Amino acid sequence: MKHTLYSILFFLSFLLTISCSDVYQFELAHKKQVTLNETFKITLSEKENKPIKSMQFFIDGKEVNSDNLSLTVNTATYGLGKHSVSALVFFDDKSKKINNSFEVLANKKPLVYKYKIINTYPHDTKAYTQGLEYYNGYLYETTGRRGQSSLRKVDIKTGKVLQKTDLDKQYFGEGMTIFNNKIYWLTWQAKKGFVYNLDTFEQEREFTYHKSKEGWGLTNNGVELIKSDGTNRIWFLDPGTLQEKRFLQVYTNKYAIANINELELIEGKLYANKYQQNTITIIDAKTGIVEGLVDLRPLEKEMKKTQNLKPQDEVLNGIAYDKENDRLFVTGKNWGKLFEIELIAKQ
Repeated sequence: MKHTLYSILFFLSFLLTISCSDVYQFELAHKKQVTLNETFKITLSEKENKPIKSMQFFIDGKEVNSDNLSLTVNTATYGLGKHSVSALVFFDDKSKKINNSFEVLANKKPLVYKYKIINTYPHDTKAYTQGLEYYNGYLYETTGRRGQSSLRKVDIKTGKVLQKTDLDKQYFGEGMTIFNNKIYWLTWQAKKGFVYNLDTFEQEREFTYHKSKEGWGLTNNGVELIKSDGTNRIWFLDPGTLQEKRFLQVYTNKYAIANINELELIEGKLYANKYQQNTITIIDAKTGIVEGLVDLRPLEKEMKKTQNLKPQDEVLNGIAYDKENDRLFVTGKNWGKLFEIELIAKQ
């Protein structure tokens, strides 16, 4: 009896499978990788050409106008990076959503730069550098690690710490910037930042960030704070609410640049340390296009002549720019030297 029951159930299941063979099978066809400013087409199809009543296309969650079962996309509208694309299809008194994505790459190759050392200055070997900024003749620096994070005002020529305040031991300090005579300082994984009085180093307020993954680098463009979070995204924060308004995705003509760390805005370009790579990436702050790559690996070799560096830890990090005198400074985590360098494009 039990065997007969199982046979009946199996037969009914088989019949159900046959009856469901008429299920619609949709497909979104398009190029997976495209170049900025390129126009391409996205097409929806039903594998067996079954009738479709209507449909709607969405890119990054927003509905876009389409021509029947196809959509023409101008990548300039969406910018660099990965973008979601979906189609909501109505058929046979039913509906179904099909999801996919495309990736927009930069439309030009980055220039490659080498460098020349102009000057060398002393730097505190106990400074695990996270943020660095030049302001009114001094370097302002934030250091990391829990229980060791500090905010400092430093004399460039001597490396002497002129003013210092420590961060609460529960936090891991990260990047900083000076904006409207206030110091803004990020923490790593606490999703929290702090605002300090520039003159007294007294903490005046704190803020939280929720959209970006973590706190890494920080700079500003005179209107907004600009933040990295360890991915390939650069976030722009409202100076009043200190909330993330928007982001750029950073790309070369071949791939995304991840692990973006300390930031410095120089003449409309973002100079960014790429964590553990001992390189600086020069980024168009409006598009996210990587316009230049600076190979600073020889600086690590220069440091190793006088100092043992912990691999993958005591790496290049820290970029500061003296606009008035056109001086570019770089250093590293616990490095004993601060370098003034000049960038030279390779021919």
